[in-house]
Amino acid sequence: MEKLDSDAPQHDKRSVCIPLSRIQKLIGRRMSLSKKTKPCFYLEVSADTTDLMEMRHTLKKSLGVKITSNAFYIRALGLAVKEYPLMLGALDGDNIRIAGSINVGFAVNAPQGLVVPVVKNADQKSLAQIAELEKVFADNARSNKLTLDDITGETVAISNLGAYGIDSFFGIVPPPATTILAAGNTIKTPVPRNGQIAIRKITSMTLAVDSRIVSEFYAARFFSAIIDRLENPRKLM
Repeated sequence: MEKLDSDAPQHDKRSVCIPLSRIQKLIGRRMSLSKKTKPCFYLEVSADTTDLMEMRHTLKKSLGVKITSNAFYIRALGLAVKEYPLMLGALDGDNIRIAGSINVGFAVNAPQGLVVPVVKNADQKSLAQIAELEKVFADNARSNKLTLDDITGETVAISNLGAYGIDSFFGIVPPPATTILAAGNTIKTPVPRNGQIAIRKITSMTLAVDSRIVSEFYAARFFSAIIDRLENPRKLM
């Protein structure tokens, strides 16, 4: 009687095989490369985004553009990276090469798989400009109309799963980048404020960082610069 190989996959006759799409294959290769080559550490902070969420509605009326929370995150990330340029670093032999542009890639769920459009020169764009680009990219991603230029040039990244009810998570740093900001759900939370208990909107934020490029102390200061802007959103105007 033939001996069965216990390590060989045993297929259920009722199972269904779904072929990987080209996008899924590409993402799989990129994420596997990142996990194998980037020894990351992780930081987590809770940000009080009450004022930010209120400002969104005010800006929608005054600017005539829907400003998403993601637009605030991209803007804050872009400005903080400008202040801490080592977050744009990449190993180049025995040197650290600093990218010349702050290009924020943000994850979008599309029918063909996860895609990452890139907001070029995010530090130089206003909230309204970022919001408009975000909408165009998201619409084009879902209709499979993104160009190669739309998805290349990423130097820093953000992933926002808060809209899907995810409280907190850690992103995988993309191969071209040194860090990724992950934004979780915004939850109404009782917190002490001015000697009383107030209900505030608290958002979980995490940061994954390549430890070969950046120290924990540098990353902590960078993260604080992001949170400070999110908790004081007028600094993003």
